[in-house]
Formats: sequence, C-alpha cells, structure tokens
Amino acid sequence: MGFFKKFKQGLTKTTRLLKTDIRDLFKQEGRLLDDAFLDEMRAILFKTDMGYDATEEIIGEVASKFRARKVQRHDIIASWSEKLKELMAQDESPIRFADSGPTVLLVCGVNGTGKTTSIAKLAHMFKTSGRHVILGAGDTFRAAAVQQLSIWADRLGVEIVTGEHGSHPASVAYRAVEKAVADQLDVCIVDTAGRLQTQTNLMAELTKIQQSIRKQIPAAPHEVLLVLDATTGQNGISQASKFTEAVDCTGIILAKLDGTAKGGVVVAIRRQVGLPVKYVGVGEQLEDLALFQPDEFVDALFDDVK
Repeated sequence: MGFFKKFKQGLTKTTRLLKTDIRDLFKQEGRLLDDAFLDEMRAILFKTDMGYDATEEIIGEVASKFRARKVQRHDIIASWSEKLKELMAQDESPIRFADSGPTVLLVCGVNGTGKTTSIAKLAHMFKTSGRHVILGAGDTFRAAAVQQLSIWADRLGVEIVTGEHGSHPASVAYRAVEKAVADQLDVCIVDTAGRLQTQTNLMAELTKIQQSIRKQIPAAPHEVLLVLDATTGQNGISQASKFTEAVDCTGIILAKLDGTAKGGVVVAIRRQVGLPVKYVGVGEQLEDLALFQPDEFVDALFDDVK
C-alpha cells in the first residue's frame, strides 16, 4: 500500500468529520466570506485538534484571499491545503543510519501510547529491508512488557536482550548495544518503560539509559524516537516538550492515528514542538507504519472532502 492510501486509511475518522462539517458549511451553493463564515470555519478546524496557532494562520490566509467575496467549497479546501502543507513542511526524515556499526534507536513515551507495537513495526520494517535487528527490553519493571516484546521478537525472528525483573534498564540497554556491536548487527532498538512526563525521577532514568548506550557507541543513540498517541490530542505536545528536555528526542512516531477524528494534531505537533514526525501508525498490522510525507498527508486528508 502506498503512502497516500495508508494516510487515507489512518485519516478515515478525521476525514469523515471534515466532510460532514464542510458540507454543513456550504449548505447553499457559494457563501459570502464574512466574520460569521470565518467563525464557523474556525470551529471546524478546532474540532480536528490543529491547535490555536495553526487554526488562526489558516483563517488569516483565507480571510486575506477571499474576504467579502462569494466562495465555493473548492476555493476553501484549496486554500486550507496550501497553508497546511506550508505549516507542516519538514525535511524528509527517515531514520539516520550510522556510518558504520549498529544504528541504535532509543524509544520512549507515556504508558499506553502504542510504544511496543511501534517498536515491532519498526523492527519488521528494518528486517523486511534486509537489516539484522536486535531489541533491548528496557521496561524491566513490568513483566508483561518484557513478555509482550519477547513475543514480538519471536514472531519477527529477531534477537532480544532482557534483564531480571526490577533490574536497572540502563544495564539492559548496555548489553543490547554490546551484543549488536559484537555480532555486527545493523539495528538495535531499545525499549524503555512508559512514564509520565511529570515523573522527574523516571525522566532522569532516560538520561542514564542514554549515557549507558554511549559507553558502547559514543555517537549513539542515533535516533531518540518519542511515541505519541494521536488520540490524546493536545496533551501530546506537553509530552513531547518534556521528553525532549530529558533525552534530546530527534523525532516522533504518531501512533493510533486511525483511532481518532483529531488527525489535525499532527499540525499542532509540527507547529509547536518543531520535532519532525518520522512515522505514523495507520492501523494494527505490522505493515501499518507510514513514513510521514506532509504533502501526501494533506492530500489524503481532503481527498474525499472535495
């Protein structure tokens, strides 16, 4: 499935919401663009969780182009699309692989964001492209988390390093990277325990994990990926800010996009956090992880709304 189709699949609920609201916005053929019309537009955009700043920029763009003119639906959608692509523009940001030796990914996030499933999808993606993968089960405080990741590793046919229950996760990370180096593997993905961004001690623990990885490979981790749950909406922005302070996140995996009608949160994240959205989870299957392409994302968002 191509990126466009994957985004359409993940944005089904958001698109359905937009389609209904835009149909109501244009009950009659063409409308005068006045303050009342702009207020209705603003309410529609807020529903998708794009955030205040992005919404106001889109409203401002439409107002400057069409104020006091009669507009058609295609005029508004074209203007929205153009502005959204501008707001979400980013360099294409796939994984930055190490020049030599293993590429190390540290994956973090709040409990229940879809972190473990996202790691499985990443491992599947790397293995499918011919790379040898090892996982580090750094969530040593939840036996169920280690078990779940071990099941995925077995299913995918990749190696995994685990630790005793309650052992320090930094030691698991160290041994996983050590084995990746010794066995000349291509990718090491280190899981971490889910934590709230307000838990200071646990956030400091992430820094220690990062330091233990650097004892093996000074330039690692090459990517620190924060998994955010799309269904949490604006709260994800607070999470991203706090996690970035602790471990210098390099990018975001937005999971569960298919489970929300608030797909506009991608816009808010790009606008307010500044981190690139690297991948988007658009379904439950291993293949349902899409490299984020802003233009195709926007085109998919409005494809059924035109």
